[in-house]
Amino acid sequence: MARVRLSVAERREELLRAAIEQIEARGVAAVRIADVASALGVSNALVLYHFSTKEKLVAAAFAYAAEGDLTHLRRVLGRRTTALRRLRAAVRWYAPTGPAKGWRLWIEGWAVALREPALREVGRELDTQWKAAIAEVIAEGVAAGEFGCADPSGAALRLTALLDGLAVQLISYPGAVPRSRAQEWVDDALARELGLSREALTERER
Repeated sequence: MARVRLSVAERREELLRAAIEQIEARGVAAVRIADVASALGVSNALVLYHFSTKEKLVAAAFAYAAEGDLTHLRRVLGRRTTALRRLRAAVRWYAPTGPAKGWRLWIEGWAVALREPALREVGRELDTQWKAAIAEVIAEGVAAGEFGCADPSGAALRLTALLDGLAVQLISYPGAVPRSRAQEWVDDALARELGLSREALTERER
C-alpha cells in the first residue's frame, strides 16, 4: 500500500514520535536510525535527510517531548478555576502516580544528559519552565487568599524534586514504593508547601 505523502513538518513530527517510542523501548544508547526507520517502514536515508545524525534526532525528539509536556501543563494551569484546583491537577498529572506517560523517557534523558550538552539544555529548559509555571500559580493563590506560601519559587523547586525522585523509585525500581504511598507523600508535600492541612487541601479543592 502506498504511503500518504506528508509535508516536511508532518514527516518530521512522525519521525520524532517514532524516535520517542524507540528511545523508551530501547534506551538512547541502543536505539539506531534503522530502528526509527523500520518502525515507520521508511528508509534510513529519509531519517538522515531530516536529521543528519542520530545525536540530532535524539536531541530533537527530547525537545519535541518537552514541548508536548509543557503544552499540556499550560492547558491544565490555564483552566478557569481556582489556583488550588489548577495546582492540584497539575501536580497529580505530573506525578509518577498520575497519567503522565513520559517518565521512562525523561529518566533515560537525565542519564544521557550527563554526557550530552544538547540534551542537558533541553532538560534544563523543561525544568525551568515547569518550576516557573508552578511558582506563578502558587503566587496567584497566595494573592487570592486561597493559601499561604512565603516562597513560591522554593515551593515549586521542592515539589519538582520530590516528584522527580519518586519517578526514579517507581519506574526504575518497581515495587520499591507503593503507588498509593507515593501519592500520599505528594499530597502531604503540597499541603505543607501551601500551609494547609491534608483535610483543608481536599475540602478547598471541592
